[in-house]
Amino acid sequence: MSIYTGYLAVHKFEHELEKELEIKGLKISHKRDRLYLVEGHHPAMIWAQMTAWDLEMIAIQSINDGAKKLKALGRNWGLFTVGNHRRAQLIQDELPKINTKPIAFRHPLPQAPMGFWTLWEADVIMASTKTSSPFALGEMNFLEDKLTPPSRAYLKLWEFFTVYAPEEIKGGRAIDVGSCPGGWTWVLRTLNFDHTISVDKAPIEKRIMDLGQIEFRQESAFGLDPNNFDTIDWFCSDIICYPERLLNLVKRFRDSGKVKNFVCTIKYQAETDWENTLKFLEIPDSKIVHLHHNKHEVTWFLKGVEK
Repeated sequence: MSIYTGYLAVHKFEHELEKELEIKGLKISHKRDRLYLVEGHHPAMIWAQMTAWDLEMIAIQSINDGAKKLKALGRNWGLFTVGNHRRAQLIQDELPKINTKPIAFRHPLPQAPMGFWTLWEADVIMASTKTSSPFALGEMNFLEDKLTPPSRAYLKLWEFFTVYAPEEIKGGRAIDVGSCPGGWTWVLRTLNFDHTISVDKAPIEKRIMDLGQIEFRQESAFGLDPNNFDTIDWFCSDIICYPERLLNLVKRFRDSGKVKNFVCTIKYQAETDWENTLKFLEIPDSKIVHLHHNKHEVTWFLKGVEK
């Protein structure tokens, strides 16, 4: 029996996942809707909203039988339907309820494993208890602050520091380059940094500056000299620019030895810039993910840089 890795493509970005699989030399065995199956065991992909490993086919005789067999494998299940939608939902209704309520910023992640399943045929379930996210289908939502931040871009940084950098912050210095209108600066200000530096040619919103403990530098991020800074614990960028230009900025600060951690949004124009995206991954120990709150952009990060 074949073992499959399942990739659920980010909505409206199926082409990006297909291209990524092609670049990695992986052949698509089956595709239904946004679900792609590749034979064998393979790593998670950037443009997969969720990855499921070791998917197995399970024959079922009825709705109750399907629910019984899934419950025998695990408690928590996220359903993605590719057909037989009503029948699949009736099976899901028989499974234990999962918590899909929005969470607070930096809320501890669920510890219980989250499975994935789909009704592949009317009498065949495809399921896996090994997935890349503790949230059903990789979807997470926050209890949003709809009053303070100037845009919803802050949700990307909330997601990053909740999922990928949940460690306690004990002082230090953070810099937000390309900061206008101030959403990422606001997030950094709410964390426990001693000093937050915000850099942009355009000023951030007054209500963010009025929070205090923010040093605003009205200049271009690309003209910054790393030697003019003391140690930077977190270098953060949601700046709108071509990936190559961001890469050069990141390399300059990384080569300076002044920065301990990076998190940057790589933004694209009409097409995904795979050439420079892959160059980011050439930086040792760095990773790229497509956050749930990213759009046609991805998040590159590097933690614990050695001096």
